[in-house]
Amino acid sequence: MRAEPGFTLIEAACVLAIMALLASLILPTFPRTTSQARLAGYALEVAALLKGDRNAAIREHVMVSTLLDAEGHIVRSGARSVAVEIPKDVSFNALLAQKCGDRIVGSTVDFFPSGASCGGVIAISRQGVGYQIRVNWLTGGVEVVATGKT
Repeated sequence: MRAEPGFTLIEAACVLAIMALLASLILPTFPRTTSQARLAGYALEVAALLKGDRNAAIREHVMVSTLLDAEGHIVRSGARSVAVEIPKDVSFNALLAQKCGDRIVGSTVDFFPSGASCGGVIAISRQGVGYQIRVNWLTGGVEVVATGKT
């Protein structure tokens, strides 16, 4: 009796097990980068945090300062103990007022009890795709605008 050419079930199972083991060792070494959808999510999270601080300033009749740490890629709420951390593979820049009223600011977006703010633009981008989170100085309104190719 002659053996038919091919693989036995046990041989095929062993090869698949070895491939699965290699994949489990190799896949974690590939860098995980921020997708376009996740980038949009970060922009919306930052906008929501800014809107929350503006609402807190109006509601509590106090000035609320949202801290922007461009070097650390962190936006920290001044009203709550909440922060949004932007991944390091994402470019993070902020264009803020250096002086607001009679105070020197530079690293915060200040919201006043009237709803107005010092204004500013926060830009996040990765590989030509980006978003600007714009804070209107007069109204304190916050909007997200797509930039680059989307």
